[in-house]
Amino acid sequence: MTKTTRTTRGISILGSTGSIGTSALDLIDRLNAMRAGRFRVAGLTAGRNADRLIEQVKRFEPSIACIASEDLARRVRHGIGSVSTRIVSGPDGLTEVATLPEADLVLAAIVGAAGLEPTCAAVERGKTVALANKEALVMAGDLMISAARRSGSLLLPVDSEHNALHQCLRGEKIEEVRRLVLTASGGPFHRKPEIDLSAVTPEEALAHPTWVMGRKISIDSATLMNKALEVIEARWLYDLPGSRISVIVHPQSTIHSMVEFVDGSFICQLGATDMRHPIQYALTWPERCESPLEPVNLAALKEMSFMEPDLERFPCLGFGWRALESGGTMPAVLNAANEVAVEAFLAGRIKFVDIPRIIDNVMAAHRPAAASSLKVILQADAWAREAAVEAAAPSTAAGALTRPGGNAPCPTR
Repeated sequence: MTKTTRTTRGISILGSTGSIGTSALDLIDRLNAMRAGRFRVAGLTAGRNADRLIEQVKRFEPSIACIASEDLARRVRHGIGSVSTRIVSGPDGLTEVATLPEADLVLAAIVGAAGLEPTCAAVERGKTVALANKEALVMAGDLMISAARRSGSLLLPVDSEHNALHQCLRGEKIEEVRRLVLTASGGPFHRKPEIDLSAVTPEEALAHPTWVMGRKISIDSATLMNKALEVIEARWLYDLPGSRISVIVHPQSTIHSMVEFVDGSFICQLGATDMRHPIQYALTWPERCESPLEPVNLAALKEMSFMEPDLERFPCLGFGWRALESGGTMPAVLNAANEVAVEAFLAGRIKFVDIPRIIDNVMAAHRPAAASSLKVILQADAWAREAAVEAAAPSTAAGALTRPGGNAPCPTR
């Protein structure tokens, strides 16, 4: 289906107060300054950061903005004064922003499972979706791709790795691809075998060597879980099995991913380690536009090195292929268990090495069902969260997971 665009492109940003959302708004300001009126911010959503949302509404004056609760919505309404933006709240408000008629493109940047339902709603409505939320495809890849085929929705990846693959594959035939190669920085610990991972603090794990990211994704980078999720995401975006998707550690984060073709040739995408580049690519696609970012200085690239990931020290990466092999609701369970474990680590309740232990236990206890509907997927998500909370409790810290009390929505073994 051919997409038509207005002269001015309307954009809804789901997760406007996070790192991706604020970077996108900065880019829109810069691109509008270069080409007046190119973009209009039509809708914004925030979690609980009312102060930042107030600033954004005053600056961009969208038609609608959503925040988590009605109490926060009242605070935003008071804070924006005479600005005419309609302020809504809760899940229904999120869906309204995601399906706004005047939004030609929806930037899905809500972190974690919370972004699943509004992103699916945008896809079902036939929107062009710039996908920065990897969890939506991880949890419900088959459903989302099927819905996109029915509605004519176009999915444009914003994750730097999948965005790089999208660029490498422009004009190429997928049947001529031998494998996709996702690059990984390795996080702060991969090249430091002397570090005792059992003693790592949240502050150390958050200190990413090359990227500036949010707290959750920074921990995922440190455990290599981000690559496990990206393997699953790549399977759905490019319709290739997990056996043809691999990961290589590239500490300099200069090459963002690459494609190997059947003749042994590689095409790589190289660019600045700045998320505004893939965001701009998605915002302006299918055009390539002058960028406000500084270009890469090739002469300054003194080293580009590659190494195999250490799956023994960082077992989370292997869970991605394991979840794909199990199929059904297992990827949703993987994602939910990881979210709970990361939250527990950041709160100081578990050790860094407990993150993969908890995920492993929860996955082992789950019998996957067919991911036939959002209801089934969300039931699996809820079960996995309960199971992960139990696995993170001191009483189960050294043992196997037992079945959670009450009626678990998904069968276990």
